[in-house]
Amino acid sequence: MVSENMSKNMIERALDNACDTKVCLIGEGVLEQVPCLFNEQFEGALDAFVVCDPRTKVAAGERVAALLKDAGVTVSEHVLEPGGELVHADYRYVEEIRAAIQCAIERSDGRTLIPVAVGSGVVNDLTKRASGELGVPYMVCATAASMDGYSSFGASIRSPEGAKTTYACPAPRVIVADLEVMRTAPAWMVASGFADLLSKVTAGADWILAFELGAAEWHDRAWHTVQDGLPEAIGDPEGVAAMGTAPLTKFVEGLMLGGFAMQDMQSSRPASGAEHMFSHILDMRNHTYRGASVSHGFQVGVYTHFMAKLYEEILAFDYTQLDVEACVAAWPEWSAEEAVVEKILAGTSLVEVGRVATKKKYVDKAGQRARLSDLKQRWPAIKARLEKQLLPAKEIERRLRVVGAPVHPEEIGATREQSLRDVMVAAHMRDRYNSLDFLYATGQMDLFARKAMAVS
Repeated sequence: MVSENMSKNMIERALDNACDTKVCLIGEGVLEQVPCLFNEQFEGALDAFVVCDPRTKVAAGERVAALLKDAGVTVSEHVLEPGGELVHADYRYVEEIRAAIQCAIERSDGRTLIPVAVGSGVVNDLTKRASGELGVPYMVCATAASMDGYSSFGASIRSPEGAKTTYACPAPRVIVADLEVMRTAPAWMVASGFADLLSKVTAGADWILAFELGAAEWHDRAWHTVQDGLPEAIGDPEGVAAMGTAPLTKFVEGLMLGGFAMQDMQSSRPASGAEHMFSHILDMRNHTYRGASVSHGFQVGVYTHFMAKLYEEILAFDYTQLDVEACVAAWPEWSAEEAVVEKILAGTSLVEVGRVATKKKYVDKAGQRARLSDLKQRWPAIKARLEKQLLPAKEIERRLRVVGAPVHPEEIGATREQSLRDVMVAAHMRDRYNSLDFLYATGQMDLFARKAMAVS
């Protein structure tokens, strides 16, 4: 089943290749179809467990529960109460939801119970992980167009050790995205979602570069799932900001397709590049601005703009003239690189995480020589492919401004100098190769980052 009034072929193809999701319904007033979809997709299930927070309960949770009850489904509910703040993607909430679902299952006298997440990114990810740990399928009723994780495999949650981690768990079997409900969400949430979707531009460039350097596998179907519809999905920021039906539908479709690609590949590689690493760093610091957490999309959008500017520096350099031997001579042996990891992550709980991640993608001097020599020879073709993928940083900035999203670090309470220090952290906290790793290998990281961040 596909969304209404939109390109069915793209969604149908994505659903055909999705591991877990069978239905993705996007449209006006589609919340009313929740009972029918519940009965169709969870045959024999008579119990639903609605998970929401105080805001999403008002937005759609009460209505979803009432619709299910009217259809003869026994409904129980768990409202996440963060104590005055927004609920965060913290593992303690996974444990809370899992325990509540387990209690509800025990009370159901052996009947099949289906969790129903009603919310946006955090509620969905928490319910996704809790359901996955219990081995039960779930559905989600999206309340805001705020991120691309509804349809994705895995959940991005802060671990008990403090590291932002993508935990393996199945995607929802059913996704219902009612545009009328989404319009009731605060305007900043659609701006956040737009910024998150815009990041697929630089994330795609990172994947291209990593693949061309022999540092990443390629998944053609996942690539096309994300990228084929991306220009149209992000092409009308004015229409998205105005919440018009056609541009909003295409935009929400783009968010869902990003998640389907991750589901298909069983990895966040198709939709996540270096720009996401900066967001994870801020989350692990419990970063706040003016007393409140900064949304994932806003964080990602700021560093998407930075990465677009960084790519402009990369594309302005002629790598056919790269001094490969100088790069190899400066490249550290593993023992020295391990010491770098320990130094930049000292005082955090991430030293071992960083060590393992960096070791996995590390190559020795001979490997670096081969990699950079190949890039030097093939640079014109690689450059052309990157240029086709990227948007100018000025255009990234314009679209972010149109939807009301921040552009520079200080607009989310970060600083440019700290962001520059975080470049090294971002390059050493995950095993996925990206443009920061490339600049680290060529010795251009600090110079290009300072230019991109406009810091002398």
